[in-house]
Amino acid sequence: MRHNKKFNHLGRKASHRHAMLANMAISLIMHKRITTTLQKAKALRKYVEPLITKAKEDTTPSRRVVFSYLQNKYAITELFSEVSKKVGDRPGGYTRIIKLGNRLNDNAEMAFIELVDFDENMAKTETKKRTRRSRKSSAPKAEAPAAEAAPVAEEAPATEEPAAEEAKAE
Repeated sequence: MRHNKKFNHLGRKASHRHAMLANMAISLIMHKRITTTLQKAKALRKYVEPLITKAKEDTTPSRRVVFSYLQNKYAITELFSEVSKKVGDRPGGYTRIIKLGNRLNDNAEMAFIELVDFDENMAKTETKKRTRRSRKSSAPKAEAPAAEAAPVAEEAPATEEPAAEEAKAE
């Protein structure tokens, strides 16, 4: 029975598991997104989110605590300079896990874990509203009654073209 066993051992001894999670955390901080199995991503989230919270205040004791977990001065510099500035106002939830499907050889569930504030594709960017402009020319009204039968046949393709262009733009 698994009474009070609250974390996934990932099929490894404790020292191997700690080293693996530290290496994955360093890779996540340096590259902002890594691809791994779903269970490792969930374990990594529990490992790295308290470190990011600790990095919000840039003090010597907090740097020493984070360094005791990661043991990589370049990752510490990246975490305390860039990452902590982006997540400074966020109360938690610094990572996002997105499932990718199953791996071909052993059918393991794959996912990628990324830092939320560093993903450009998912970031909400303001799009400028495009004004719609009609294709009708500003011809004088004197010519309009003379060519009344011809524009009816030409208007149907003219209204379809802007819809096709909008669909292509999206």
